[in-house]
Amino acid sequence: MPINPIIQDVTDRIRKRSAPHRNAYLERVRRAGETGPNRAHLSCGNEAHAYAAMGADKERLATHRAPNLGIVSAYNDMLSAHQPFHRFPDLIKQAARAAGGTAQVAGGVPAMCDGVTQGQPGMELSLFSRDVIAMAAGIALSHNTFDAAAFLGVCDKIVPGLVITAATFGHLPAIFMPAGPMTSGLPNDEKAKVRQRFAAGDIDRTALMAAEMASYHGPGTCTFYGTANTNQMLMEFMGLHLPGASFVTPDTPLRDALTRAASERVLAITALGNAYAPAAEVLDERAFVNGMVGLMATGGSTNLVLHLPAMARAAGITLLPEDFAAISSVTPLMAKVYPNGLADVNHFHAAGGLQFMIGELLQAGLLQDDVKTVAGPGLSRYTQEPKLKDGVAVWGDGPDQTGNDRILRPATDPFQPTGGLQDLSGNLGSGIMKVSAVDPDLHVIEAPVRVFHDQDQVKAAFRAGEFTGDCVVVVRFQGPRANGMPELHGLTPTLSVLLDRGLRIALVTDGRMSGASGKVPAALHISPEAALGGPLARLRDGDVVRVDARAGRLDVLNDGVLDRAPATPDLSANSRGTGRELFELFRQSAGSTTLGASSLFPQEPS
Repeated sequence: MPINPIIQDVTDRIRKRSAPHRNAYLERVRRAGETGPNRAHLSCGNEAHAYAAMGADKERLATHRAPNLGIVSAYNDMLSAHQPFHRFPDLIKQAARAAGGTAQVAGGVPAMCDGVTQGQPGMELSLFSRDVIAMAAGIALSHNTFDAAAFLGVCDKIVPGLVITAATFGHLPAIFMPAGPMTSGLPNDEKAKVRQRFAAGDIDRTALMAAEMASYHGPGTCTFYGTANTNQMLMEFMGLHLPGASFVTPDTPLRDALTRAASERVLAITALGNAYAPAAEVLDERAFVNGMVGLMATGGSTNLVLHLPAMARAAGITLLPEDFAAISSVTPLMAKVYPNGLADVNHFHAAGGLQFMIGELLQAGLLQDDVKTVAGPGLSRYTQEPKLKDGVAVWGDGPDQTGNDRILRPATDPFQPTGGLQDLSGNLGSGIMKVSAVDPDLHVIEAPVRVFHDQDQVKAAFRAGEFTGDCVVVVRFQGPRANGMPELHGLTPTLSVLLDRGLRIALVTDGRMSGASGKVPAALHISPEAALGGPLARLRDGDVVRVDARAGRLDVLNDGVLDRAPATPDLSANSRGTGRELFELFRQSAGSTTLGASSLFPQEPS
């Protein structure tokens, strides 16, 4: 199938726009890789330090004849999604030895749980943890003793941070090894109803706690389609996972077989062999376009609109909001996974999952097959699914029919003809809305605003009974320069209650909401942010704002609003407590949200 002309146009303009930076990046990668296995150039003292604790692997490491795999792990046992990684290093080392290579844990990176920090001060460190993860992974690989890298990470900021490092060390082949989703527990829609009942004061905390524990109940990724599972989708669409690896549950024979297979595969694509596939060649503009198509087709997390530009910048590629908008305009929404629907990711996987979706999008000319992946050339490899045979992962044809059209539909019969995310722009700035989970009747909200400076003020106004009519709730000074751009997911139950009461409610914020924004029409990531004097800082209670997801507009309708002096609240409390003191430099140097809100790439490319 010929590639869709819009997809081709977006790819071409990204390539042209990025050419100077991409060419300079590729030259750096070439120079880094041209000397071959770096440990051969270390001094004897350097090497002795590197191999001192490696036991039986010492001799093989010292001879430099076998590829050495560096493992970068985000393991901790507080994140359910990352707890399974405690077994991975031993599995990887065993597989590496069997393949004639070696593997070492190069280092660990921090991995915070946004589920724990939601609504808490610690959430103000969350977005910037992506940059810390990238730097920590860079330190791990800086030892220069590795022929390839294996990245163990799943959630929110962790995968984007690790991809930034994979691109930075682009001369090394890089593979991502997921842990998989937890088994299905209390259905996500039932959990949401319990949260709304608690927000309305109808049940007590004991009942709420019982529901939460029944939902988040074991090892693996949370089963709704938030940022963590969107990350896993993205790694397949961009060719950094093995095909079908994303949504196999933890601690199962197939999961272990996939981990062993990934270890063998990445050792086979080092510069020591004949199938060299450095990360720089996998992470080209076509891979990022494929990732954006996957984001739109699945109705994924709005967080990836922040993360993809930051990841791309590390590979010398510049993504802009208009790229997302153009891709969304031609990409059908093919999946309904909570909060877009009632199913969880296990149901999605059982219905045909990513293998069916990738096949459909390739047939529709919406994905570029001519890419390099860790599995080999061509994205069509990712229509295959793994099975377990004699304890080994083998791949065969994936499904060519959906197993449940209430969860997953063909590209020719989608849930809606355009993508799950909508770009917004107007006199209040630019932003994004996850429309796939929002009732079409709520795609346009025009109402007076109530202005707040944090989510606790919104909840207090709700408890005081102050929301009695249609309203656009503005929560400003939530951007990266103000307080680190925390997720405001805690507002979802409160605002959902107001919607259930028949009010027409929308949220507008320069903060984040994540993939769990649910049924609330939420204009997110508004840029320029209020802390930089953006238009949101000029709004007052009673101004009329129109949030129009159909036309992609975000406007204040009153004359003279933009001529006012911006509000200047005291934000000093955002810099103290729960480690926030350590992140002042990040807040001061964060770049625009349209370019990823990163302190690593704070300036627009010249």
